Amino acid sequence: MRIATWNVNSVGARLERLLAWLELNQPDVLALQELKCTTDAFPYMAVQALGYEVEALGTGRWNGVALLSKVGITDVTRGLNGQPQFEDADEPRAIGATCGGVRVWSIYVPNGREVDHDHYSYKLDWFAALRATAEAELAANPTVPYTIIGDYNVAPTDADVWDIAKFDGSTHVTPAERQAVTALEGVGLSEVMPRALKGEPYTFWDYRQAAFGRGWGMRIDLVYGNPAFVGAVTDCYVDREERKGKGASDHAPVVIDVKLP
Repeated sequence: MRIATWNVNSVGARLERLLAWLELNQPDVLALQELKCTTDAFPYMAVQALGYEVEALGTGRWNGVALLSKVGITDVTRGLNGQPQFEDADEPRAIGATCGGVRVWSIYVPNGREVDHDHYSYKLDWFAALRATAEAELAANPTVPYTIIGDYNVAPTDADVWDIAKFDGSTHVTPAERQAVTALEGVGLSEVMPRALKGEPYTFWDYRQAAFGRGWGMRIDLVYGNPAFVGAVTDCYVDREERKGKGASDHAPVVIDVKLP
């Protein structure tokens, strides 16, 4: 089975590239983030024409998540257990489903903005809800392959940013954010490390200052799974080529190949 995750930074703006990528790479399951469309406005027909079932969740603002599957999609869950609100709104940042016997979550973690901003504390609270959700689901079905993939908006180590000195005092690299990610290990999850087809295995390069061409990237799109999932992984890589060219997202897809019993 091939599973992938991709922050498309607007499914509408990226639709042509999304469809081409699906046809070329043939993932069985694709987790999308940052749809920037409402649930109803997702381009269902275009994606379904390629053989995918779709479950989407969006409000039309800058967030939104979806799961695309060729291997079935059942037990859909929208949102986390005890998910916090921001400015009295339930943001569409998490959707989970069982696809081909694997429990898959597509997540788009809050950015955090600045360390002294309310969005930063919201981010940490959101991670706590993610951990609680994973803990409950894993306890209920401990042997089912389980993965949480998507845009975590955290670089786990200093090596996961192009120059750690440039991030002094910034979000994405603070100890509290990194601890919030590694806290997932406490419920039985571990990270699957990707390889880079070329260069560093970064997954995000800002549009500004020609960051991609300069190699000014970050690894913030992550893959976590339980032993049943991690033990089945045969390959994991960043498709850096998809970040190239006109109209690309500022994120590259991460592809995970698994061989299940």
